Amino acid sequence: MKTDTSEKGLESLIVEAMVGRASGEAPPTGEGISLIRERYGGTGWILGRAEDYDREFCVDLPQLRIFLQATQPKIAEALDLDNDSPTRRRFLARLQGEISKRGVVDVLRHGLKDGQHHVEVFYETPSPGNEKAAELHAENRFTVTRQLRYSRDETQRALDLALFINGLPISTFELKNSLTKQTVEDAVEQYKRDRDPREKLFEFGRCMVHFALDDHEVRFCTHLKGKGSWFLPFNQGWNDGAGNPPNPHGLKTDYLWRRILTRSGLTDILENYAQIVEEKHEKTGRKKSVQIWPRFHQLDVVRKLLADAREHGVGRRYLIQHSAGSGKSNSIAWLGHQLIGLRQQDASLFDSIIVVTDRRILDKQIRDTIKQFAQVGATVGHAEHSGDLRKFISEGKKIIISTVQKFPFILEEIGSEQRGRAFAIIIDEAHSSQGGKTSAALSMALSTAGAEEEEETLEDTINRIMEAKKLLPNASYFAFTATPKNKTLEIFGEPLSPDAEGKVRHRPFHSYTMKQAIQEGFILDVLKHYTPVESYYKLVKTVEGDPEFDTKRAKKKLRRYVESHDHAIRLKAEIMVDHFHEQVLALNKIGGQARAMVVTNGIDRAVQYLHSFRDYLTERKSPHKPIVAFSGEHEYSGAKVTEASLNGFPSSQIADKIQEDPYRFLICADKFQTGYDEPLLHTMYVDKILSGIKAVQALSRLNRAHPQKHDVFVLDFMNDSGTIQEAFADYYRTTILSEETDPNKLHDLKAALDGYQLYAQTQIDQLVALYLGGADRDKLDPILDACVAVYKDQLNEDGQVDFKGKAKAFLRAYGFLSAILPYTNKDWETLSIFLNFLVPKLPAPKEEDLSKGILDAIDMDSYRVEKKAAMKIQLPDENAAIEPVPMTGGGSKAEPELDRLSNILRTFNDLFGNIPWTDADRVHKLITEDIPSRVAADTAYQNAKQNSDKQNARIEHDKALARVMAAVLKDDTELFKQFMDNDSFKRWLTDTVFRITYTDVPRVPPL
Repeated sequence: MKTDTSEKGLESLIVEAMVGRASGEAPPTGEGISLIRERYGGTGWILGRAEDYDREFCVDLPQLRIFLQATQPKIAEALDLDNDSPTRRRFLARLQGEISKRGVVDVLRHGLKDGQHHVEVFYETPSPGNEKAAELHAENRFTVTRQLRYSRDETQRALDLALFINGLPISTFELKNSLTKQTVEDAVEQYKRDRDPREKLFEFGRCMVHFALDDHEVRFCTHLKGKGSWFLPFNQGWNDGAGNPPNPHGLKTDYLWRRILTRSGLTDILENYAQIVEEKHEKTGRKKSVQIWPRFHQLDVVRKLLADAREHGVGRRYLIQHSAGSGKSNSIAWLGHQLIGLRQQDASLFDSIIVVTDRRILDKQIRDTIKQFAQVGATVGHAEHSGDLRKFISEGKKIIISTVQKFPFILEEIGSEQRGRAFAIIIDEAHSSQGGKTSAALSMALSTAGAEEEEETLEDTINRIMEAKKLLPNASYFAFTATPKNKTLEIFGEPLSPDAEGKVRHRPFHSYTMKQAIQEGFILDVLKHYTPVESYYKLVKTVEGDPEFDTKRAKKKLRRYVESHDHAIRLKAEIMVDHFHEQVLALNKIGGQARAMVVTNGIDRAVQYLHSFRDYLTERKSPHKPIVAFSGEHEYSGAKVTEASLNGFPSSQIADKIQEDPYRFLICADKFQTGYDEPLLHTMYVDKILSGIKAVQALSRLNRAHPQKHDVFVLDFMNDSGTIQEAFADYYRTTILSEETDPNKLHDLKAALDGYQLYAQTQIDQLVALYLGGADRDKLDPILDACVAVYKDQLNEDGQVDFKGKAKAFLRAYGFLSAILPYTNKDWETLSIFLNFLVPKLPAPKEEDLSKGILDAIDMDSYRVEKKAAMKIQLPDENAAIEPVPMTGGGSKAEPELDRLSNILRTFNDLFGNIPWTDADRVHKLITEDIPSRVAADTAYQNAKQNSDKQNARIEHDKALARVMAAVLKDDTELFKQFMDNDSFKRWLTDTVFRITYTDVPRVPPL
């Protein structure tokens, strides 16, 4: 007999694997699960019968009846399930109504009340040793039914497969086979085109998930909406990208039915992952329900973390590198919830789970997600104030959530009675949450070394401090980040076997890469439509002499001057606003809901942009408005301003307001550039130098997926494509630490510092003893001041720079290494305490600003910008290896490079200001005289000036200018090309000619 390569053959293959029978053997239909396991093996499923499905009530009644009769016989008898009676129909109507209202997940978890009865429709996983619960749990009936005819109206329509638990449908399948030239895409289209979402089986919450799959890929959807159905991949990933790896034992997709959809696997998802959550509607503010099913990488990482913690116990460290937009908040919530119940030798592994996040928005997301599973009052505490953490632990709250900003203050309040407990510490965005001081404070608060039974000697105190700086042996750390730094990889990453050179590399415990997230459509590729914008300036001297300035500092000041000039800000604001209206709104991006972010380099620049945007939007008669975002109070133009005073509403409302009309532009100064998750962001305008992690984090604000979001756009005024490519390359695939930090470098740094003879060991010992003994400040300062005097009197400028640099390097390196080294060093610890006091008292070498006054000696003669071609930045398809923490410091004072002002301006203009006119005088005459006079002579424009308002005059002017420029083509092709191809030049020339002809003022503003 030939191999069955049809769709039906795939269906048979899946069913046979699930129910565990050999090909050709009669399928089991009604036996108890224990008998099925004994006779057939498989994944513990029973084969259901399509004819048993009741399309009116969406239930496999025979399976429900068998379950209730086996587990709740008195209730089953009272419900009269054997007969088609009014009692049975009332119960089925009640069951169907509860599922419609609450969703099948909640009904399975909590059962339902019907009259005087509480009916359980599922028995959860029993706790160890509870035999009665184990017996009830074993009676759950998991059935798979082929060719399910689901429709009451179109009775021949059938689903390939449907899964039921105790007669309640929980999942549907459409299967395709690539050998017959159909793929998962066809299965998705079948759901969208042929499966009417008005059918009761497809209503929201009726099933947990709908699968479309072939022999290569799996996709899932939790809410069928016809053409609006959003199917996401549920694949394992391959080569750090999308898809599935080759399977030497079967089909690429058989992990779905062999590993995920086993009885125990599906029960785990039902109990710990699947849920319906409430979200606020983007426009109306009304709440809406969203059904959650875990993505493969979320399920995979949580299960692997739990398994490893169960096997190895407390004290391990885990780094999870999951791409931005990959659903880390749900992964963290699911992990935290399940760590509560993790047991080893019949005892809880962790007393408390502490979730630390530096993102206030995510802080709320995690709280809300965890609350879906837990009795909030008994289990979850949100530590906002001093004393909360101690109070929550004593009250028995298992999960305590805090932001990293509050965490050091909260730790100070933990009493010694809490030390010695076992903790799981989940750190969100670990690259910024695990600073040395925060880590040490955490360790001191939770360490077993804190309780003293007898008076401590000075040596005891130093030893305790050294031990407390280390990562706690009584805590497990689970660190999540999309962009791990070298410190993060070395602290939390898994060490690999030494290479041929003896170098130990570190890698994450689990990774879900940016490459895979982009390929799977969970996030968008923010580098696919990247457009750099070149700025061109011309600066001129305004003084008669030719003074000298420090060239390096001067060029920085000149760049800052021209980019923040009011004219430059206005011109760039016009480009941004015009681009957004013409290329984003006009093209109906995200169904007309698209928003833009403007990334600026400071509060002054952000406020400048706010005013320019408002002015130009008003001139355009646009209905849209900008919002500005920055922290704290700031002085601008002689007045104190805040977000609230400029926006007209409280800062806390910014994230909500930008989702609502008329707000479309979010102008940011450092705020909202990390950790901000807004799917409606489509376009980013960058007016800030970005590099490294900051570039990745800022541009990644655009990558969040939305059903109607198919692309994103970056317009960058300050960075080139090479810099952005280099920044993203480190995090496109799995990031690896090239080698561990060498602790011997600390010996070298200490030797170099000692060699300056700025201090004696007796001074270090004396200060440390006084400090740890609680001496007053006036006892410490004389020791430090004596050392400062030596620093000032005996070291030249180069020596001062070198000593201070090496001292800072020692503090930075020791603060990091003290947490991870398996041993302690008293000399390092005492020197660290001493230098922490000494370094702030060391004056910086006096350094004269030899560029001072240059801005008073120049003026901007011209400024224009030119948008380059949009490009896709390609990233290298290989794992990136980043270097370890640098262990060098010191150096010498850099000598200033002096040059004449005229030379500095010439060099600067050569770099940034080459306006490509071959005959500048002739072009100037054309722009200021010839073109304006021809436009002014246009009859239609003259009539509009005399008989209408400025707006109509401008319309006729622009038409007249277009006619004149067409005539210019034969005289000056270069000028005509700039007018047609360069949007910013066209805008400048149009404004200039209108200003000259409408006001009769022949002044040409800067180009």
